[in-house]
Amino acid sequence: MGKLARLPEPDVAPDRVRAVVRRIPRLRKRKRRFKHRYYAFLSYSHKDEEIADWLHTELERFRVPRALAGRLTENGVIPRRLTPIFRDEHELAAADDLGEEIEGALASSQFLIVLCSPNAAKSHWTNAEIEVFKRARPNGCVLAAIIDGEPFSSEIPGREDEECFPPALRQRYDKRGRPTGQRLEPLAADLREDGDSRRIGLLKLIAGMLGVGLDELVQREAQRRHRRLAYVAAASLGGMAVTSTLAFTAIQARDAARDQRREAEGLIGFMLGDLKDKLEPVGRLDALDGVGSRVLAYYQKQNKSELTDAALSQRSRALSLMAQVSYLRGNLDGSVRLYREAMAGTEEAIRRSPEDPQRLYDHAQNVFWIGEIARDRGDLRGAEASAHEYQRLARGMVAAAPDNMKWRVEEQNASAQLGIIFFAQRRFTDAARQFEQSLHTIEALATADPRNSDYQKSLAEALAWLADSEMSEGQFDNAIAHRVRNIALLDRLFSQTSDVEYRLKLIPAHRALGTLYGLHGQTDAALAELRTAVQQADQLLPTEPSNNVWLGYAAKAHLHLGELLLAANRASEAAAETSIGCTLTARAMARDPTPWRATLRSCFLMRTRLALESGEGDALPLAERTIAIAKSITTSDRTEDRFMLAKAYRLAGDVSRARGDARTAEEQWQLGLAAIPVGVTERPAESSERMRILQRLRRGTEAQPIAARLRAIGYRSTEV
Repeated sequence: MGKLARLPEPDVAPDRVRAVVRRIPRLRKRKRRFKHRYYAFLSYSHKDEEIADWLHTELERFRVPRALAGRLTENGVIPRRLTPIFRDEHELAAADDLGEEIEGALASSQFLIVLCSPNAAKSHWTNAEIEVFKRARPNGCVLAAIIDGEPFSSEIPGREDEECFPPALRQRYDKRGRPTGQRLEPLAADLREDGDSRRIGLLKLIAGMLGVGLDELVQREAQRRHRRLAYVAAASLGGMAVTSTLAFTAIQARDAARDQRREAEGLIGFMLGDLKDKLEPVGRLDALDGVGSRVLAYYQKQNKSELTDAALSQRSRALSLMAQVSYLRGNLDGSVRLYREAMAGTEEAIRRSPEDPQRLYDHAQNVFWIGEIARDRGDLRGAEASAHEYQRLARGMVAAAPDNMKWRVEEQNASAQLGIIFFAQRRFTDAARQFEQSLHTIEALATADPRNSDYQKSLAEALAWLADSEMSEGQFDNAIAHRVRNIALLDRLFSQTSDVEYRLKLIPAHRALGTLYGLHGQTDAALAELRTAVQQADQLLPTEPSNNVWLGYAAKAHLHLGELLLAANRASEAAAETSIGCTLTARAMARDPTPWRATLRSCFLMRTRLALESGEGDALPLAERTIAIAKSITTSDRTEDRFMLAKAYRLAGDVSRARGDARTAEEQWQLGLAAIPVGVTERPAESSERMRILQRLRRGTEAQPIAARLRAIGYRSTEV
């Protein structure tokens, strides 16, 4: 059920409110029998009487679907009707004691429904009714229905008058009915015109009272509507001889079909909105895939050229959702195909309304992911083209609505995306400059609106990319500081939401910080961070074992931990972690080898080092296999590929030297030096690899300046 809303305020004198509040303690002591029990108490401001009339009528005439009536839920046995509903204006006309009757009605009501609006938020009477209900019925259910205003806007400077939740609704009460002072975010149904459709909002409210899922209630309602339509169709067939009856029936059928389509699209909106938002944080790919498939199955039966703008948008969102699932499962070809099909829909939506910023935004998301997949596959030219198109669309959003902060964030995200491309092109200084600009902007927005999850996500991303750029430039202290901030923010967001996206991001974050500590010579701190990365990965994988991205992240965490353990002379532990990392890599590559070839290369490099360290006989064939793999792998960073090939040759030479074959060792080291590209920007670890090969070839004069630069930035190698 979606979030519930705030209450309205009746025109009642303050002394009457105080009288009700003074009677609250007596409510616990007085055991009074009432003529009947109310199913719900409807509390509202008399200024909102019109919508209260509507809601009261709809609730009392609602018939619970037969398939649900009589079922036992956590709210009790589901009744056939939601009656009676108490309203003070209608129920208390002949009461001798207005306050006593209100207390009694509240005490004998299973639910309290609060119509929430700025009127209700300012109403002492409405607030008192909530307090009475919570004190008398601590376990009772308070349902809120927003009809105007915004929840918790009183916490945003300058928007206090928009607050729709009364104070008592925003506060948690203990089991004894005592206020705790703790903040409570009640679930709320949205009855505003610009929120959920009013019918969906009503069904959310009813689902909360019955203790069933909204989707189940909507399905039952749809089935009942279908039966009604069948009855209408049967009746119309019997009256075809009468022209007037035929015309009347045709009009009814048309209206019913329109209503049915509206209800179906309302359900689809819920599936692609609330339901998807609830499934994404728990990482259930099968459920997400099911949502997208059901939506597309519905639209397959429709004539695409006749789809409304809203239907066209929902179809594209369903395609994007299924593309996202394919991406997470490692099916990049399927993901690209679905994203391009979604792009065709969003392009058509823009053609219909070129200045609509929301349509530009929807299209930009598909463009972004096409570019991300291109970058994953090493197509930097395609990735850069997508980044520029993304930036063009973002600027169009801002031009259409300059005061909309969401579009401002998109513009910054587009700039950050270009920074990512610069990073992939080894333009580390340019990339860092882009990320610093992005960080300053998003940091200001996140500080001004700390409750905005999009701002917090963008802030975490900016910190991570800036740290990686600084590490590549050898600015270890700055990189460590930004990574520490990045992890603290991700930890806080995960503890607040339990969203698996944040746990996933914590894996490379801890791994990167561990690597930074290791390169800076802080071995104990490095091991602690890498163990945390492994722990996060091991906790995440059982949630969705088929998630290929999670598998790859876990593999990298284990391999990096193994590398540092080997550097710390803990070979047996290093071998165990390497074995786990290689196994996970094989599982990920079985589904789609493209994104994880570099991880496979790291696996064989580690296995070669372990064999060399232990003196086992399989070191030479392992070294030869590692060279073959390094030669066959091409990633988006061709320079890194060349350095990894040089490392493979260097290890092969070390194996030959250990076997007493100095001549072959010399040849392998020469091949390693030849593999290193000339005139490229090098990361510190790559400069260290060049230095090691030069030292083995007894070219110390060339190695010394490199060693001096590495010492100056505080670099410590994890190899000898």
